Amino acid sequence: EARIKCVCLSSLVSHYSYSCLLKHVLRDDQGVLLSYFNYLVFNDPIHGHIEIHPLLVRIIDTPQFQRLRYIKQLGGTYFVFPGASHNRFEHSIGVGYLAGCLVRALKERQPELDITQRDILCVEIAGLCHDLGHGPFSHMFDGRFIPLTRPDLKWKHETASVEMFEHLITSNKLEEVMKSYGLVLEEDMNFIKEQIGGPIDETWPYRGRQKEKSFLYEIVANKKNGIDVDKWDYFARDCHHLGIQNNFDYKRLLKFTRVCEVKNQKHLCTRDKEVGNLYDMFHTRNCLHRRAYQHKIGNIIEIMITEAFQKADKFFKIEGSGGKLYQISTAMEDMEAYTKLTDNIYLEILHSSCPELKEARDILHKIERRQLYKFLGETQPETMRQIVKNNSLAESIANSKPEKDPPDVELKAEDFIIDVINMDYGMKEQNPIDKVLFYCKADPSKAVKISKEQVSKLLPMTFAEQVIRVYCKSQDPDTISAAKQYFIQWCIEKDFTKPQVTFTCYFSCS
Repeated sequence: EARIKCVCLSSLVSHYSYSCLLKHVLRDDQGVLLSYFNYLVFNDPIHGHIEIHPLLVRIIDTPQFQRLRYIKQLGGTYFVFPGASHNRFEHSIGVGYLAGCLVRALKERQPELDITQRDILCVEIAGLCHDLGHGPFSHMFDGRFIPLTRPDLKWKHETASVEMFEHLITSNKLEEVMKSYGLVLEEDMNFIKEQIGGPIDETWPYRGRQKEKSFLYEIVANKKNGIDVDKWDYFARDCHHLGIQNNFDYKRLLKFTRVCEVKNQKHLCTRDKEVGNLYDMFHTRNCLHRRAYQHKIGNIIEIMITEAFQKADKFFKIEGSGGKLYQISTAMEDMEAYTKLTDNIYLEILHSSCPELKEARDILHKIERRQLYKFLGETQPETMRQIVKNNSLAESIANSKPEKDPPDVELKAEDFIIDVINMDYGMKEQNPIDKVLFYCKADPSKAVKISKEQVSKLLPMTFAEQVIRVYCKSQDPDTISAAKQYFIQWCIEKDFTKPQVTFTCYFSCS
């Protein structure tokens, strides 16, 4: 009888809303006992009572993972939707759980895939740790703040997730614990990191697993078509907290996903009758972006927080390894410093008395008092015409003073905020379903494609569009009124669509 070393979990019970110990027994094909260990049960509001492997619990109970408790899942959206108070912490646990559900379903459905316990554990860990690298206010940090403060830096949170995962393992000395649960350290570390951040080199291109296991790379972060357990969790979780109906059922996909071989490589495939469910999935994604993630007020609050962080950046110091000091924009260069960088910096700036932080503090005080930059309206460019977000957009609006009945107020580029938003189904102009492989009941081993025309004539004709939103920084009514006229004149000159709802009266009805 071979036992895997088991850590006592009784002291962890108080960490979670509900927990109990479940003993799991592993046996080989002949029924011989290999090992046993205890799983912890978490009570998750989305997935119910879920079992978590003890190695995952060891990872969860580290400062690097606990940091995710203090990073809002939806960033500035919480300032608009009072229910959106959930954090990256619970989402990450949910993704780890769903990753395990999917890989176990494949193992049970297709024993010939030779999915091992090591594979399952590595996929679960990748799901659990895929968001370790998020910065304050989640996508606000890598989507707005870093591009403005470090425009030449090609950085994304997945890069930091890989680095933070390495830091988590080494700083908490979990290498021996990983080995005790059967993981091969170098090979499985590579496999986990590749699932989070993509291939390390370009040979196969992966080092963690051979081509026979290529389908495992499509579970946590599917680069081929965007259908992965990360989306399954955040669709359900975000809808729950936002109070928005979720019409997508991931549990059906768990039942109808299998692996097929195409051109000597194995891929995840879905039953052909689920094509409508997948269109619902991408439609749900688009609805969430329209109604919540890209909400016009949530976005301007994130823009204002970003401005405050920019003004605070060179004065805000975070201590990293060896006592070296980092700024908000450089903390990701040192994982010890980055571990300390969470949404909490908002409150630190807001409550500071430091004179150098006054400008940043004033902006956050405006947010607290709801003295936000005024939304003037939104417009769209013509189809296929891509607008690049840059400083010249604000300048062009400032140069669009109406000649007929010009306003008395002279406006400058710095009076305007332009936000260019790209809405799509996850793959820019492409239909992601074109990248999905399906199988039929008659021959479940053969992968097929399903065209949009085979599904319905009511599906969208295009899968991407741009929305241009314009705000005015001033609170003065006369300035706001003048800014509206500038904006409308700009739309006319650029041949953009009429600004929506509020200002259509400025145009003729023709």
